[in-house]
Amino acid sequence: MSIAGPSLKVENLNLYLGNSHILTDVNFEIASGSIHCFIGPNGGGKTSTIRCLLGQMPHKGNIHINWHSEDTQHTIGYVPQLIEMERTLPLTIENFLAIVSQDKPAFTGLKKTLKPQIITVLEKVGLADKQKFMLGSLSGGERQRLLFAQALLPSPSLLVLDEPMTSMDEGGVHTFEALVEELHQQGITILWVNHDLSQVAKMADSISVIDHGLLAHGATSETLTNEMQQGIFRKHSQASTTIEETI
Repeated sequence: MSIAGPSLKVENLNLYLGNSHILTDVNFEIASGSIHCFIGPNGGGKTSTIRCLLGQMPHKGNIHINWHSEDTQHTIGYVPQLIEMERTLPLTIENFLAIVSQDKPAFTGLKKTLKPQIITVLEKVGLADKQKFMLGSLSGGERQRLLFAQALLPSPSLLVLDEPMTSMDEGGVHTFEALVEELHQQGITILWVNHDLSQVAKMADSISVIDHGLLAHGATSETLTNEMQQGIFRKHSQASTTIEETI
């Protein structure tokens, strides 16, 4: 199945949180069907950038999403950073996906038309054999796989990933990379906040380097230079290598 993912154009994006100017005059364009990574030091505004793109944060400037397909739903899938789930919550994986995917209560069961889709996405993320498992029994990596599965219901033409491999083991990383490449081949546009520069170099078509503004933007092979990595990330690693990004 071929999907025409949207292209994006951001003009003069500015974001204020209280008295703090988080993003200043950010401008870039992202091609349809590309894997585009946002990189840069923690706290520099990468997550804030994608939250603006998703309409989750009030901002100044213009964000244009050019939907090329005739799909009137213009579906966006979103995988956030790892979230904590109440371990005593009496929900199975199947229940959770029912809640986020259908309008009738989960306790009444899955819609017959939805069940094959859920089975398919669970197979894609390697959780097909844990459909009846309780959420509280899942490891951090398994919870992250579940979040990825829900982002694929219904099938998106724009997929937004905010450091989705938190807590994943090596097997989970390989599963994730293969799935991202499969979606890329289908023509889905993928926006990805990523700290793993070797993975970025291997998979991303283009990148934006964000540190409260746009430091660099372009094709990965031309933009992710040794000088860029050393200049941005050495400065950050000297300051801190453990702080988690919250903006």
